[in-house]
Amino acid sequence: MPVISRAAIAMAPGSPLIIDKVKIDTPGEGEVLVEIKATGLCHTDLSALAGKVGALVHFPGIPGHEAGGVVVEVGPGVTGLEVGDHVIPYMCPECGHCDFCHSPKTNLCAEMFTGHDLKTRAEYNGTRLHAFHDLGTFSNFGVYREISLAKVRKDAPFEQIAYLGCGATTGLGAAIIEAQVEPGSTVAVIGLGGIGLSVIQGARICGASRIIAVDTNPAKEALARKMGATEFVNPKTLDKELGQHIVEITGAGADYVFECVGAISTIQHAFAATHFAWGVCMVVGLAPDGEMLSIPPTELLFGKTLKGSSIGGAKCRSGIPKLVDRLMEKEFDLESLITNKISLDEISAGLEAMERGEGIRTVIMF
Repeated sequence: MPVISRAAIAMAPGSPLIIDKVKIDTPGEGEVLVEIKATGLCHTDLSALAGKVGALVHFPGIPGHEAGGVVVEVGPGVTGLEVGDHVIPYMCPECGHCDFCHSPKTNLCAEMFTGHDLKTRAEYNGTRLHAFHDLGTFSNFGVYREISLAKVRKDAPFEQIAYLGCGATTGLGAAIIEAQVEPGSTVAVIGLGGIGLSVIQGARICGASRIIAVDTNPAKEALARKMGATEFVNPKTLDKELGQHIVEITGAGADYVFECVGAISTIQHAFAATHFAWGVCMVVGLAPDGEMLSIPPTELLFGKTLKGSSIGGAKCRSGIPKLVDRLMEKEFDLESLITNKISLDEISAGLEAMERGEGIRTVIMF
């Protein structure tokens, strides 16, 4: 039978969120009904709600993509999950059969590109609702594909495993999985939101000897150092371009530079700050659709590498549970990055605070 759930509903780009009851479909073939216990507010949600992210976002719909919950019902054909399992919904499914899933070079899956995100699983006053990013976690209950759910251990706190549904994994994975930061290397991280601070932790775990944290907000310095940064740079206090400054203080640029803002200007600064002969510039932040990047191609010939990272390169069902294990082994700290817990009714205020740059991660607790 369908389930009645409270949810945040976005009827059109830029419209105020509606908090109301929705009807959630019964899980179909290969689908699972999950009770969401916690869901995080991510900057990608702001972009999606503003209509700046076209991929996997359709209106009217239920936003949200970073969550943790409990399986309450399984549909026909589900073999790897059962009622009571703790799970993390994940934007990148893992079907286990396609060329992408068989390759260690990517965490993408062919099932991301089949148009499944056009399928609706919820209804509001007779209007069918899409699930943003094929998830839609701003709802107390949701129906998800089994291949989009990572089964995790039951002793991990919901608010922290929710964070591993996107932000924390994006940052940790960018350093550990995608860049594979080498011990003794120099790392620069531009943008100290939840993702950037997670990159710092990933670089520390990898053994980087020098981690330069960059942000225009001096209040971020203390937490950045707690996460593992060895120094802090505020671009607003410099009398030169950020890239030039990092090149000067490192000698030839940082071995690894992570852009965690999602702006063309900061990507260009990051590329300029990258070691000219072997450095890797990793684009982690999500720029608006349609933006184009201009860089000097000769710098690529000299040896710089420009790469992108999709949710940290972690595979859904085989990779995310390992990160949860490392979390519970206290290899990294997410508790310090969760700066606010709110109810679903406070979601609009939470999104506004995030847009103002307040706090690190706000989590809705159901």
